[in-house]
Amino acid sequence: MDISEIIKKVRELEIKSKRLTNHLFTGEYHTAFKGRGMSFKEVREYQPGDDIRFIEWNVSARMNNTYSKLFEEERELTVYLLVDISASSLFGTYRQTKRDLITEICAVLAFSAISNNDKVGLISFSDKVEKYIPAKKGREHVLFMVRELLTFQPRSAQTDILKALQFVNNTTKHKSIVFILSDFADAGYNDALRAAARRHDVIGVQVFDRRDEQLPRVGLMQVHDAETGKKIWLDTSDTFTRVRYNQQFMQILGDAKLTFRNAGADLMQLATGEDYVKALKEFFIRRA
Repeated sequence: MDISEIIKKVRELEIKSKRLTNHLFTGEYHTAFKGRGMSFKEVREYQPGDDIRFIEWNVSARMNNTYSKLFEEERELTVYLLVDISASSLFGTYRQTKRDLITEICAVLAFSAISNNDKVGLISFSDKVEKYIPAKKGREHVLFMVRELLTFQPRSAQTDILKALQFVNNTTKHKSIVFILSDFADAGYNDALRAAARRHDVIGVQVFDRRDEQLPRVGLMQVHDAETGKKIWLDTSDTFTRVRYNQQFMQILGDAKLTFRNAGADLMQLATGEDYVKALKEFFIRRA
């Protein structure tokens, strides 16, 4: 994309994300993610139903009446978006690529975060951390992140989720909300995910394309692995070949579900071209 196309795309994503945030996600996002704790707000006269543990005895003695402490949620949170930008994310056969879908979801999540006065940061990864943007607030910061998602060219084509999780675990000292957006066609990250989920609120967003799931029946076809460069010929007319291809895909989905469940983390699974707005809204409501 040239500069004018990038600016246009960033603007389109901002308008769409803000509209969704204002009309759909503001309340759901706020209630789906809890603050870091409770802070003292004020003292007021005791009312029936107040917790007696929060009676302010010193004030009560001075005022010759009973007073209670009031607390409020410390709302400010930090959100990190871990984004898989390996070569497999460029694949897509229905309306958009996996990278397009991930970018749209990231924009919505980022604008939802700053509309709730939360900070948001970006960690783009392949088989290494390619780009780290520390968490900040503000519209300009989010627009910068969106531009990076649209234009950044990774140095590697391959995927290593373990490296990204290790980076998060070593970099973020305070509890954060961590979204991991990937096709999760990887293994060996179980322990790192479990460690991250103990410290942070971790949510996986697994994206896939319908051609990841099902081969078209078009006869002999050469298939190219974007990450390794390996090429093989497949007879897509052969029933066993198509079944085996589908089984491998279902294994990837099943492995991700099991890994996240064992880690105590949430996972959404979305296809390119799917209504991710509905899926996100339902996810926020479930958590709330």
